[in-house]
Amino acid sequence: MSKSRYQPPFTLTSEIVSLVADIAERVGRLSTDPGFQRDLRLRRINCIRTITGSLAIEGNTLTEAQITAILDGKTVLAPPRELQEARNALAAYDRLPEWNGLRENDLLAAHRVMMLGLLDHPGNYRDGGVGVMTGDAVIHMAPPARQVPRLMAELFGWLSETKEHPLIASSVFHYEFEFIHPFSDGNGRMGRLWQSLLLSHWNPAFAWLPVESLVHQHQAGYYKALQESTRATNSAPFILFMLGCIRDTVVKATKTPLKTPLKTPLKTADAILGLLRKQPDMSFPQIAAKLGKSESAIKRAVRGLRETGRLQRIGPDKGGYWEVIEKAGTS
Repeated sequence: MSKSRYQPPFTLTSEIVSLVADIAERVGRLSTDPGFQRDLRLRRINCIRTITGSLAIEGNTLTEAQITAILDGKTVLAPPRELQEARNALAAYDRLPEWNGLRENDLLAAHRVMMLGLLDHPGNYRDGGVGVMTGDAVIHMAPPARQVPRLMAELFGWLSETKEHPLIASSVFHYEFEFIHPFSDGNGRMGRLWQSLLLSHWNPAFAWLPVESLVHQHQAGYYKALQESTRATNSAPFILFMLGCIRDTVVKATKTPLKTPLKTPLKTADAILGLLRKQPDMSFPQIAAKLGKSESAIKRAVRGLRETGRLQRIGPDKGGYWEVIEKAGTS
C-alpha cells in the first residue's frame, strides 16, 4: 500500500507546544485519580453536557434536563427533529468505544447513527455542493462533491501515518474535516465527535470529558478560528482554539471535587441545609441575603446538593418547597 503524500498545512507555534505539554501533564494527573475514574455519576453528567453542547451549536434547543429525561426513557415535549437529534447523539456517543478513529468506514457508520431519520442517505458522502452560512452570508464554500472521496481518503491516510501528538493530530483532522464538509448535513457534530474519539484513543477520559460543552460556550470563537484558518491556509488558529477548550475542560475536571458541590465550600452547603430545615420555602434571594452570598453562589451550592442527593425540590418553583434528605451520620 502506498503511503499518502497529503500533508495538511499547519504551523506549530510555541503557544501550541506549551498547551500540549500542559494538557498532557494535567490529563496524566487526572488518569491516576481512581476516584475520578470510578465516579459514574460524573461521567453521566459530563456525557449529557457533551451532547447538549454539540447539538446546541447546531441550533438544537433541548436542555441538559430534557436530554437526561430522554436518556432515562421519559417523555419529552419538543420538536420531533430535535428529539431525533438527541436520541441519535446519545446512541453515537454510547457506541464511541466500538469505532476506530483511523478507519474511514467507521466514520461513515457513525454518521449513519448520528443522522438516522434526519437524512435520506445517512452514512454517505454528499453528491452536491454545500456551503457554511451565517445568516444570509456564505462564509465557506466546500470543495465540489466529486472531490470529497479523494480528499477524505487522503485525510485518513495522513491521520494513519502522522507522528504528531494526538492533541495536534485530532485538531488538524477536525479542521480539515470541516473544510471538506463531506456530508450534506451533520458535519459539525461529526467533526466534534471524531476529535473526541481520536483523543479517547490517547486517553479514555476524553470519551466523556465535556469538551463540546466548552466549545458551545465559545461558539463565536469556534467559527472565527475556522474562518481564520481557512483565510491563512493554515489550521494553527483552529488548533490553538481547540487546545484552549481542551485545556480548560481538563482544568475544570481536575478542580471538581467528587461527590460534593462544584467549587462551593462545604460550610456554605451546610448553612443552606440548616436554613432550609427551618424554613423550607425560602427562595434563592432570601438564602443569599441571609448568608451574605451572591445568588449565583447559592444556586451553584443548591445544584451540588441536589446532585449529591442531599436536597430535593417538592412542587413548582413558585409555591413549592425544599426537602432536606437526612442521611446516616448527619443531623
